[in-house]
Amino acid sequence: MRDIGSEHRDPVVKVRNLSKHYRDFKALDSVSFELEANKIYGLLGRNGAGKTTLMSILTAQGFSSSGEIEVFGGHPYENDKILSRICFIRESQKYPDDFKPRHAFAAAKIFFENWDQELAERLVEDFQLPLNRRIKKLSRGQLSAVGVIIGLASRAELTFFDEPYLGLDAVARQLFYDRLVQDYSEHPRTIVLSSHLIDEVSNLLEHVIVIDKGRIIIDDDAENIRGSAVTVVGAAARIEHFVAGKEILHRENFASLASVTINGQLSTAERTEANELGLELAPVSLQQLVVRKTINADADDFSEKTAAEAFTKEVTR
Repeated sequence: MRDIGSEHRDPVVKVRNLSKHYRDFKALDSVSFELEANKIYGLLGRNGAGKTTLMSILTAQGFSSSGEIEVFGGHPYENDKILSRICFIRESQKYPDDFKPRHAFAAAKIFFENWDQELAERLVEDFQLPLNRRIKKLSRGQLSAVGVIIGLASRAELTFFDEPYLGLDAVARQLFYDRLVQDYSEHPRTIVLSSHLIDEVSNLLEHVIVIDKGRIIIDDDAENIRGSAVTVVGAAARIEHFVAGKEILHRENFASLASVTINGQLSTAERTEANELGLELAPVSLQQLVVRKTINADADDFSEKTAAEAFTKEVTR
């Protein structure tokens, strides 16, 4: 995904030392980052990492314990001028019991000044959504479609998708990704995708923020991250020599063979050395990198096997 424009832009979101405590539990722990205008961000991490808490605070649906936030140059709490420029769609989106999809879209049209009715109608057809069925009678997939349609058709300058598309089947999720890319290309804005389906969304992302146990462990452009680790496969003895002194993210042994994921880019000389040693180098996907990083971050609390199993269940659910 390309970055729209290369000129200097003031961040639309500034977060400094943001923390959120629930008694003795730290949902967010001194988080700091910025979001630029007209970029697609991935906010990634395991369940309970703090993603929803963070988005709730940025959209004035929650309160911080300490720290500072600035959205469009001000604080969003009870600030209609700022909130009207933000759209927050979450998986557990709630609507009045008697609402039908057409009511939800009518309300969104009033609230969002950039609302595109024609786009909303096209998306209704794309997702085959029944407009006159009560929302509480909709299937999970249809309920998800209501959320993503509002999120896309709002064309809000800052749009958060907190995994509302998980209820969609694989075909409908791909439709959502396609429509998002198409509309973003024509109407750039800042979009934040929170997701466990990392492989599915990885090609959409321009910048990645990974949060684990309330702390940011990765905050970098997607292109930089994609080349920031490599897996080395081959004879265990030769691999041990090759990886000496390097940061190891993951290791697996198979009799006399080994597979080791190391952090950092390899130089041309190191790649030549690997080839001479008969070692195979394989790229590390964004999802693999996030899994490895979060396993390492939790090493003091979970065994690697336990953490891997827990994360795998989440990314494949």
